[in-house]
Amino acid sequence: MNDTQKLMRSIIQRIATGPELSKNISREDAYHGMMAILNGQIDPIQAGIFLIALRMKRESDDEQRGVLDAIQAMTGSAVADVDEVVDLADPYDGYNRCLPAAPFLPVVLAECGVPTITHGSDAIGPKFGVTHRHILEAAGIPIDLNTAAAALRLSDPSIGWSYVDQRAFSPALHSLIPLREAVVKRQILTTTEVLARPIHGRRKTHLVTGYVHKPYPRIYALLARHAGFDSALIVRGIEGGIIPSLRQTGACFNYVQMGEEQSFDIEPTDLGIEQSVRTVPLPDNLPTTTRPGDEIAVAVDVKATAQAAATAGKAALAGERGPTYDSLVFGGALILWHLRRETTLNHAADRIRAVLDSGAALHRLH
Repeated sequence: MNDTQKLMRSIIQRIATGPELSKNISREDAYHGMMAILNGQIDPIQAGIFLIALRMKRESDDEQRGVLDAIQAMTGSAVADVDEVVDLADPYDGYNRCLPAAPFLPVVLAECGVPTITHGSDAIGPKFGVTHRHILEAAGIPIDLNTAAAALRLSDPSIGWSYVDQRAFSPALHSLIPLREAVVKRQILTTTEVLARPIHGRRKTHLVTGYVHKPYPRIYALLARHAGFDSALIVRGIEGGIIPSLRQTGACFNYVQMGEEQSFDIEPTDLGIEQSVRTVPLPDNLPTTTRPGDEIAVAVDVKATAQAAATAGKAALAGERGPTYDSLVFGGALILWHLRRETTLNHAADRIRAVLDSGAALHRLH
């Protein structure tokens, strides 16, 4: 048994001892344990125990930091030739209850002079939903760029945005998808992978991500500062995404200049959004499918849903009013205001509407 195997054995002995006797491990042990898994040095059974045992005892802050350190160490990053970059981090396991609008936020923000990167993957549990990759592919956008090519798109003022896939910026992390599917439940990777930070700005990089459950804003803010994000906007969004409900008071957190996070509420009606739906509904005629033996992943036809979302997104970029349009206004306004590009949320919303109504974002899309 080599030193790496001995360390993992020691880690499992400490973290997998039941609800009352399990012990936290140090940031360094979490880092070395995760690095060993990413490098393929650990038996898959032990790797699965590592992930699920951390989850069952609840991960400590140091454990979260250590795993994130390993993910960033195995991420091939690039610096875009722009001062600032917004990093949009939607859930990698996607959406299964609505048509996501967020994949089209980067092109809207780019039209506002804000270089923006989005990233994700294909089929990841526990939801196995529709992702940015699926929707952008349906819209005819390049989805298999490496980080250098994605950074070049951000640096090009006529483009100013891009998507980069996990399989491109962290092949080792992407290779764990079968293991994660076998584990079934959400693990520490679900939280930390969205903070990989594959594209940086020359001066600043800003995180925008979403959450559902109350403990996560503190955790995401902690990890965002640790990962080096100069600011973060953390939104209680639909399905854990970055766009809040279109008809209810929204809860958000943010920090700037590496400071402490602050909470604030937001009313859609204050931005001129009057919707009877919380989000963009799934079309009635959308085909459904099944995942045998899976009672959690809602059965949506990923390809058909992605195509419907792409169609709705392009229509909104052309100025067509509706839930997708309002979702882009809401998400875009929050981000512009957070970045201090506009002094009020109302002004920010008006700026996003002007971009959409002009059709300029649709032209920029391609």
